[in-house]
Amino acid sequence: MPDQIAPQNTAKAALRSVVALPAMLVLLTACGDHARLPAEAGTGADPVLLQPNPTLIPTIEIAPAVGWTDGATPTPAADLEVTAFATGLDHPRWLYVLPNGDVLVAETNAPPGKSGIDGIKGWVMKRVMKRAGAAVPSANRITLLRDTDGDGKAEFRSVFLQGLHSPFGMALVGNTLYVANANALLKVPYQTGDTSITGAPAKVTDLPGMGDELNHHWTKSLLASADGARLYVGVGSNSNIGENGMQVEHMRAAILEVDPATGTTRIFASGLRNPVGLDWEPHTGALWAVVNERDELGSDLVPDYLTSVRRDAFYGWPYSYYGQHVDERVSPQRPELVASAVSPDFALGAHVAPLGLAFNNSGVAGLGEGAFVGLHGSWNRQPLNGYEVVFVPFTGGRPTGSIQVVLSGFVDTDGNARGRPVGVALDGRGGLLVADDVGNSVWRVTPAREREANRWN
Repeated sequence: MPDQIAPQNTAKAALRSVVALPAMLVLLTACGDHARLPAEAGTGADPVLLQPNPTLIPTIEIAPAVGWTDGATPTPAADLEVTAFATGLDHPRWLYVLPNGDVLVAETNAPPGKSGIDGIKGWVMKRVMKRAGAAVPSANRITLLRDTDGDGKAEFRSVFLQGLHSPFGMALVGNTLYVANANALLKVPYQTGDTSITGAPAKVTDLPGMGDELNHHWTKSLLASADGARLYVGVGSNSNIGENGMQVEHMRAAILEVDPATGTTRIFASGLRNPVGLDWEPHTGALWAVVNERDELGSDLVPDYLTSVRRDAFYGWPYSYYGQHVDERVSPQRPELVASAVSPDFALGAHVAPLGLAFNNSGVAGLGEGAFVGLHGSWNRQPLNGYEVVFVPFTGGRPTGSIQVVLSGFVDTDGNARGRPVGVALDGRGGLLVADDVGNSVWRVTPAREREANRWN
């Protein structure tokens, strides 16, 4: 494998990715590196970790957002099929399936304000995110979708809850629905069959992002314990590697544990740069998360990951990555914390941006034990990585074997993003739902035989 790509090819890739930027920035981004390893080398229980290759300006390679042409869909794996459960949504990011089968969709995006990355780097990143389809205003609502006739498509939709502040995670406990805004955990009463909530939500507790000048990672995922006595909130860092000072990282880069009765909040686990999807592994009952790791160490570093999360454990950020590999850019260091850093369980690939996580506890899509993960896709790796939904096989509550692609085709042959997968959820009817924020759709993945079976029923 070559150690580096030819300079003229690197420059062409950079020019294609940032055609709207001034010439000076084009030249800077042309200095970005190219992956030296195949994407699969950064996956699994023992990923290959090359030496870091830090860059002044992040490596930039994006898939410009174009959306789906009429009738086009992602590409399912063999023996699977995909249909549009709902289209015409406004940046759908997260999904929650209610016990009666209704599907709640958070139509949302980042709140206005500073991203936590300043200077030329921040300026470049804002424009990169705009081309990638990540700069649209937030609809700030939750929409309810209902499949009234069981055909795998939502015939009914209604605005379920609006006037929110970049909502993301949702969890139902009894007759109370909890919603994680970017800045607070809220609750509303819910009765089975409700199609809208008109009352004002009550605040349970503030979350990091409340009044912050900087708000780099804004998503707040949410998961309830089996008995509903505790809620778990994934909160990302306010920077890449703590460059804004650790004072702005209070209660961030962590999974928080909240007592919904009192609002009392504590850190359940820390050192997780951006833990998004959370779920309970059905065989062991352990908490698992998918985590977005740090940038600017090159196209091959650092692998994003899927991991079990232990109470009071530390997972390295910002001082180390993938266990105890010290990040020399971070100063001052904390060697006593690094010595305790836990290595993740399973690497998903460098810069794949895992967001959605759902354990396959009901044999969805003909697959067995394991976890579905929505890979939103890279913006700072050459070549692109992610942009697909994958399945990680498990045995006895632990990941085993290689990643299997479930849904692909989100990037067209010209390198444009027709869609980007985010949240994933089991629909309770044998299907996997996938939120696509660039394609403004929710896709449903099922075994290919389901269509034939339904035709004769």
